[in-house]
Amino acid sequence: MYIHIFVIKNLNPNMMKKRILFLSIMALAAFTTKSYPTHNESNLTINTKVSSVDWVGKKVTGQHSGTINIKEGSLHLHDGNLTGGKIVIDMTSMACSDLNEEYAKKLIGHLSSADFFDIKNHKTTTLNITSVRNIEGSKYTIAGNLTIKGITKPIEFPATIEMKDGKLGAYAEMSVDRTLYDIKYGSGKFFEGLGDKMINDEFIIKFKIAAE
Repeated sequence: MYIHIFVIKNLNPNMMKKRILFLSIMALAAFTTKSYPTHNESNLTINTKVSSVDWVGKKVTGQHSGTINIKEGSLHLHDGNLTGGKIVIDMTSMACSDLNEEYAKKLIGHLSSADFFDIKNHKTTTLNITSVRNIEGSKYTIAGNLTIKGITKPIEFPATIEMKDGKLGAYAEMSVDRTLYDIKYGSGKFFEGLGDKMINDEFIIKFKIAAE
């Protein structure tokens, strides 16, 4: 950077010093402004074909598990680090993987009803990621808002996140209290004398995410 100082004849020394000081400050300000790094903001799209969501629900006499598809999603990066995002789950794709076809159909039919997820009126579940905190290495804590049946509640859960060549791979497991989302069927919190028909209030969702 070149600074040209024009000397004006008959300008007294004090005025000259003030003019030089002023020009020096302006040059420094211009240089400093240009030196600030530009933050890199970018978004990754979740690959719904290779990403997966598994669910596990437990009751007194056992448990059931299955899968559910991600409809769409994107993740936001700041300087190459995950800071936010949105994952939309297709509730109509819910499937059971540990029962034969007949019993699996009955179970999914009940889970789809108003007793549980009321899928006819609430076809998607959404996770909005609001913050990501590094714990150590590839271990993180993710905070966000989970919307089920139109009800939104804050949630926090651990995750393992890896970044390589602009691609992201992540595994996360969250425990969800269904009663917070007005899913009370078979809950010991609200009904007495259920015996072995009681269903756990918490169910597990396991995410495997690939995004680029």
